[in-house]
Amino acid sequence: MDRVLNHWAAFPTLFRGEVRRFMRIWLETLVPSAISLTLYLIIFGSLIGERIGPVQGITYREFIVPGLIMLTVIMNAYENVTFSVYMAKFEHCIEEILVAPIPDYVLLAGYIGGGVIRGLVVGLMALSICVGFNAVQMVNPWIVLLTVIMSSVIFSMAGFINALFANNFDDVSIIPIFVLTPLIYLGGVFYSIELLPEVWRNLSLLNPMLYIINTARYGFTGIIEINLNLAFAMMSGFIVILFCACLWLLRRGVGLRG
Repeated sequence: MDRVLNHWAAFPTLFRGEVRRFMRIWLETLVPSAISLTLYLIIFGSLIGERIGPVQGITYREFIVPGLIMLTVIMNAYENVTFSVYMAKFEHCIEEILVAPIPDYVLLAGYIGGGVIRGLVVGLMALSICVGFNAVQMVNPWIVLLTVIMSSVIFSMAGFINALFANNFDDVSIIPIFVLTPLIYLGGVFYSIELLPEVWRNLSLLNPMLYIINTARYGFTGIIEINLNLAFAMMSGFIVILFCACLWLLRRGVGLRG
């Protein structure tokens, strides 16, 4: 027990360092997300939403809010870990951490913790903005909180893997631009999959973002288009798979030890 506690003694230092890093540059890490969300709500929620009308018994603005909040959370959790790990590699300070007697899982947990906190902070900011637009109803806040935390963990680890393989700044932005953004927008943020033809609706079920966005929408509005238990099982499976992948890459020193 004492040995385990000694191993985790480094976690608070790693965790605080990650949180202080993004809070110190809040103008770059937090404000842009607030501006983007506000524009989405004005353009899609107010201007376009009034012409679309109700979707599944609620206003279009209320329908898109859960997806917009999750979009903000996911991108921030991902970017926080990606840029933190990549900059540590770029500035060669990652070597100091690697030579320290810190288990790989503690190192990984420190980065994940920073990504989760940034996701939660940005999520609260996004929720406050949506409340200001009178676009929020909360049916089950615990499901919303659990979805935000699980999503932040998933994409923090995905960002960690991206950073390990990144050799330059272009590599850092490839996945968010060409993979994450299309998956998020095609995951039902702005539309119900019931509107799609059967072929495209079945293909949408292969999109992991669909499960995250629908789970969040259920927590906010009580509306869900998939099985809730399946959605949580999918997210739990992604966490286990990505955690094992991160540990395996760390132990092999991929992208860290040359």
